[in-house]
Amino acid sequence: MNRHVKAITPETSDLSRRSFLVGTAATGLVLGYAGVPGIGEALAAPSNFEPSVWYAIAPDGLVTVTCGKADMGQHIASTMAQIVAEELGAKWSDMRVALASNDPKFNDPVLGAQITGGSWSTMMNFDAMSRAGAAGRMALTEGAAAAMGVPAGELVVRDSMISHPKSKKQMSFADVVKSGKATKTFTPDELKAIKLKTPDQYTLIGVSVPQLDIPSKTNGTAKYGIDVMLPGMAYGAVVTPPVRFGATVKSVDDSAAKKVPGFIKAVTLDDKTQTTSGWVVAVASTYANAKKAAAALKIAYDGGPNAKVSSESLLDEARRLQKLEDSGQFFVKDGDPAAALGTAAKVLEAEYTTSINIHAPMEPMNATAEFKGDILHIYSGNQFATRSGAIAAGAAGIDPKFVVMHQMWLGGGFGRRLDADMMIPAVQAAKAIGKPVKVIYTRENDMTMDFSRPLTYQKVKAGVDGDGKLTALSHDVVSAWPTQRWGIPDFLTPSVDKKGPLDSFTVNGADFFYTVPNHYVRAIKNEMAHNATPSGQLRSVAPGWTFWAVESMIDEIAAATGKDPAQYRISLLDGAGKNDGGAQRLRNTLLAAMGLAGYGTKKLPKGEGMGVACVSSQERATASWTACVAHVAVAPSGEVTVKKLTVATDVGTQVHPDNIRAQVEGAALWGLSLAMYEKATLKDGGIEQTNFDSYTPLRMSQVPEVAIAVIANGEKATGVGEPAVTVIAPAIGNAIFNASGARVRALPITAEAVKASMKA
Repeated sequence: MNRHVKAITPETSDLSRRSFLVGTAATGLVLGYAGVPGIGEALAAPSNFEPSVWYAIAPDGLVTVTCGKADMGQHIASTMAQIVAEELGAKWSDMRVALASNDPKFNDPVLGAQITGGSWSTMMNFDAMSRAGAAGRMALTEGAAAAMGVPAGELVVRDSMISHPKSKKQMSFADVVKSGKATKTFTPDELKAIKLKTPDQYTLIGVSVPQLDIPSKTNGTAKYGIDVMLPGMAYGAVVTPPVRFGATVKSVDDSAAKKVPGFIKAVTLDDKTQTTSGWVVAVASTYANAKKAAAALKIAYDGGPNAKVSSESLLDEARRLQKLEDSGQFFVKDGDPAAALGTAAKVLEAEYTTSINIHAPMEPMNATAEFKGDILHIYSGNQFATRSGAIAAGAAGIDPKFVVMHQMWLGGGFGRRLDADMMIPAVQAAKAIGKPVKVIYTRENDMTMDFSRPLTYQKVKAGVDGDGKLTALSHDVVSAWPTQRWGIPDFLTPSVDKKGPLDSFTVNGADFFYTVPNHYVRAIKNEMAHNATPSGQLRSVAPGWTFWAVESMIDEIAAATGKDPAQYRISLLDGAGKNDGGAQRLRNTLLAAMGLAGYGTKKLPKGEGMGVACVSSQERATASWTACVAHVAVAPSGEVTVKKLTVATDVGTQVHPDNIRAQVEGAALWGLSLAMYEKATLKDGGIEQTNFDSYTPLRMSQVPEVAIAVIANGEKATGVGEPAVTVIAPAIGNAIFNASGARVRALPITAEAVKASMKA
């Protein structure tokens, strides 16, 4: 089974290893963890106070929460502030947010690194942020008690005020900070022992308060990476080779570029990190001139070993690897599927595929690099500061401790900004010309050099007994291994067959919560795809393809055994053994989606159908329980119209209801886009689609009705940014079958494939 990744740096802010400090400084109240660089100095020298790990309270009473997560429109900074404010007792209008640098003191309390992904942020930080808020409240209360000369136990904290009802005395947070009375220190054990509020005591959590980042994003003061301006800055435009990876530059003729006004230099990247290959960056005084100079460069390439690779050859190689009995490693190995399949009353077998998919966030990739003495400063929006800082250092040939990352707001991420390729040309160009350089990708640069979702091939074999009960399931997943590409061992998972580590982020979801006594899941690395299409994490990661196969196969089994697919799932979600707890929550979401959609209660017109799917995305250990009922109409031509998506999700504790609904709706539409419209192809080693004329995500005119049911039951908060992505495609595929009898097994779903299946 999968496990959480371990800390990937020794400099973590783990509650078990840090002593929580509260002290005063000339400019405000500092809250953070001891042993983190900079905190001791701040306490020893109050005049040099800076906001600490989680938040600071200024003498004017404003509370600034420093968010260690990338905010790409999901409002995670406001969410962290809302969690802190709940336990702190602060007035929401007093809250502010700031984005963290790459200082290790801002590492995630659980992951031990600065990374935003996996729908982990709220789930993994809720407890730490709550305890930070509670500790601050306790310190302020003791300080106020000392200042007012009353017992701390008689004080009430509400809306940034500390009141003593008996004497009618009160002090604001600002008053306590200015008094210098808040000096309490918490040991790790004391911090863990703090009794937090129960859900019935919440006054802010569960309320759709105004998001703190919206005013600055609407009035133009919020700064994104593309907005960075530095004195004396030059601009860089990249020229990329026709091959996605493996090409090298043989020669560069810049004679025509030299005629472009403001042209400075053409820099051929020497990327020791192997993030890029065969890139040149044209540097000029303006971005327009940098683009003109880039277009004027005449570059000769050696295409390298991947120059003839295509989508077809990647798929052929995947099929070859799957047939090898000794390929890959086991992610799940329960019972004996081979024996059970040998005695099964009925055996079903199917292949499922997904195409290469591109992130394409609206803000193009960009980074600005500036050397100040020995220190390299990087300005960019980034989802993985820990790794990106190391890559920038590698590009510069310096120690990572000399890299300062200035986090900006992100104009979309979706996993794309987990990678740091945009920093490399900026760093090497800045080093080459001796002044700051901002590099901005064109849409074509970004699409052809994206760290895409990999092409995947899955083979599923299932066996049922005479009663139609699922007794065995064997599931092989073949793809590039995006997480292994990062070169971080702790992000890999030991295989259950002890053949070495595997990339669980290519098979998560295949370890489902259905009760199947004999169940194998094999993760197989497609080395050809791994090398030719360096892949990344795209919103929903592995469950975006594993649940496509699992939930489609469950429907195929139900159809083959004459059972209702929803009721068949319910029978498999019995909560036996290791599935106890999770199966019941997933079953409840399925029932909620069915009820809201009216599944099974209405007669649909000919050519229309409803289909169901339910998932435990993202990972088994960090699951969010999500179900979908899709309602589609299928024309005789095979054209599919998605009429309605009904999604139910169990979020445990909901921090901000409106934001949760927005995230689920957005995820559902992203899933629809992947299911029906998005496809990139590889030819002669290069991505063929270069802009939105050939890579065609969901358009506004194609958006169906979306109904959302949020289940908030007070359990631990779960993630909502990605799970709904993974449930849509199988629900649509299953609905198409119920509407037309056509079974589709490849994404995206096309009218041609549906019509061909209808004829078959």
